[in-house]
Order: sequence, then C-alpha cells, then structure tokens
Amino acid sequence: MKRAQTRERKVIPAMKILYFDCPTGISGDMCLGALIDLGVDFDMILAELKKLTVDEIDITVRKEVRHSITGTSFRVNLKEAHHHRTFRDIARIIHDSPLSPGVKELSVAIFKEIAGAEGKVHGIPAEEVHFHEVGAMDSIIDIVGAAVAVKSLGVDAVVSSAIPLGSGWADTMHGRIPIPAPATVEILKGAPVVSSDIPFELTTPTGAAIIKTLANGFGPLPDMTIERVGYGAGKKDFKECANLLRVVLGEGLRPGAGRGERLFIIETNIDDMSPQLSGYLMDRLLEAGALDVFFTPAQMKKNRPGLLLTVLAEGKDKERLTGLIFAESTSIGVRSYPVERACLERRTLEADTVYGKIRVKASYKDGRMLNAQPEYEDCRAAAMEHGAPLKQVIDAAKAALKG
Repeated sequence: MKRAQTRERKVIPAMKILYFDCPTGISGDMCLGALIDLGVDFDMILAELKKLTVDEIDITVRKEVRHSITGTSFRVNLKEAHHHRTFRDIARIIHDSPLSPGVKELSVAIFKEIAGAEGKVHGIPAEEVHFHEVGAMDSIIDIVGAAVAVKSLGVDAVVSSAIPLGSGWADTMHGRIPIPAPATVEILKGAPVVSSDIPFELTTPTGAAIIKTLANGFGPLPDMTIERVGYGAGKKDFKECANLLRVVLGEGLRPGAGRGERLFIIETNIDDMSPQLSGYLMDRLLEAGALDVFFTPAQMKKNRPGLLLTVLAEGKDKERLTGLIFAESTSIGVRSYPVERACLERRTLEADTVYGKIRVKASYKDGRMLNAQPEYEDCRAAAMEHGAPLKQVIDAAKAALKG
C-alpha cells in the first residue's frame, strides 16, 4: 500500500471581535471617542469626514478623566443654518460622497434604523421623517465617523453589553419627553436594556442606532484574547459613576486541541408529533446552524412513548433555533442550559490506496494523532467503482494511513 499523504491545511484565522461595554449607555460622540482611544487614526477619520458636503468641520478630540479613568472625548462644533433633513436628504449626502461603498452602506443602515423608529413614533413613512437634533450635521458626522472607524478595524463580529437607558425628562424641539426617548425605545426593540437611576439620557437615538446596527449579538464579554482597550468620555461627569463607554478589541478563542467551548443545550419532550415532522425538523435545525441534533426515546406521561429532542447550539443561535422548534414541532415549551464542549484539533488527510484517493478525518491532541476515520462517502464510491467490499476499502485506507 502507498503511504498516506497529508493534504495542505487551510489555516482558519481567529475571529476578530469588537466588544462594546456600555455601563453608562452609548452616544455617537462616546462611540467615536472610544474608537479613537482604542487606536483608530483620528486623521484618517477626519480625512474621510471631509468627503461629506459640509463647508467646515470643527472637531475637538482630547483626553478627559472620569472617576480617575482617562478616556477620549469627541466633540463636534458646527454652525449650520439647515438642521432639518429627511432620510432621503441624508442618504443622498452619504451616497453622493466619495466614501467607500462599505462605509456608505453602514452609515445609511444606521440612519435607516433612526428613520424607521421616528416614523413609527410619529405615524409617518420612514422616508418622510424630518430629522431635527439627529439630522444636524454633528450627528451625521458621529454616524459616518463611527462607520469609518469600525470598517477600518476589519472585525468579524461586534458584541455589546446590555444597554442602560437612563431616566428623567429631556427638552427637545417637540417639548419635554420622557427618558428614554420614544425613538430610542423603538430602535432597541429586541436588544437587552437595563434601567438606571441616573437622571440623564444615557443612550441617545444615535447611539442606539449605531449599536443596534453594528452588534451581531448582546451579552457578556466573549471568550477572547484582549489586544486593545479604549474609553470614550461622555459629556457629563456623573457623581454616581464614571461616564465612559469602553470598547475591547481582541481575538476570539478557537475551539479545539482540548480547549473548552461554551455552548447551549436546547431540549424538549414531545409525545404527539408525526415521525415525518421529526425528520423534517432535524433537517431544518441542522440547516439553520445547529451543531448537533438527536432524538432519544422517552416514556412520557400517561405511558405514552415519546421523544426527547436535544439540540446543541452556539449562544448566538439559541433564540433562533428555539423559535424554529416552536414553528416546526408540536412542542409548547423548551428548556436550555449552558454546557462546555472540548474538541480535538481536526485535519483532513488523504490516503493513496489501490482503490484511489480516500479522504480520512484525523483528530489530534498536542500534535499527536488520536483517531482516524476514512470518509464514508469516498469509501462507498470507491467500493462501487471497483466492485470491492466496502469494509475492504475502509481497511485499505486505514492501512495506507499507518504505512
């Protein structure tokens, strides 16, 4: 038998993650201040902002201290006569500029979040919404600047903590409104928010739209290797706590080589579902991103034979897969709990046998091969082509790997 040949492995880079830690909420200027403090080049941001059709951009960036923690403040100083713009006007300003396509797309998406929320609050189509405070050029600069900064980092995922909203009242062009502003609440539908006793608008509509558009998920700091940290200083210096937005950039920890991986088990007991629906449900769950799906026979109440459906999933997919279970099964309740999974490093080798090349899945720990299993479909195809017993092809692939 010929020796097995190792196929060249594709190196999969670690996921680059940007985490927003928002203990006192988020606004557009805090977001930009934090990203500049993280290390994004301010001169580069300014050069991109100058591509917008505005006569003069006056921005002050400086270090400020909040409760003994130093952060960066980003302040826009503009005098412009025209503050009222529709979503169409703002989208035109952005699209007509020579900004990169990615920055344009992200900037317009953020403004679209605000337009949709304002339209819902005021009962008009999003395209007809007239922006006032948010429509002023300083907010356009905050949003486009944030898009420029985030795109420059080249991150694979953005995660955010729960969002504090603040309390009290705010004076606007529409009069006094409660905090959080109606548009902020509308934008943050589906995102986790927390209450705060601080009598201030901690999260603005601009900040809410930025994080809602950017974030792939919400939760605690992900498992990651931290590379850089930045702090954005808010305008107010609260006596209660440090008014800072923190951003953390790092690489997500790869599963494998025996390293623990935090996942979720989703399960439910079912005793009234057709086997046809069960098979279809399994296919749908796997297609939707479930890492594993299986059924276990179970003896249910009233001595009915039933099934225990078990789904292994990543945290980001838990809610979506739970919804799929409700939609495609007869279950009326599911339970979930976190688990840790340890995985060996996996490689695909290629065994050169008398029946042709057979792929072999091999697993390693600390550089030592522990398991090797020929790919079934390759062995089956080779057995059919050569008229050989399947078990003989499998043995040949294993022997070639050892030889």
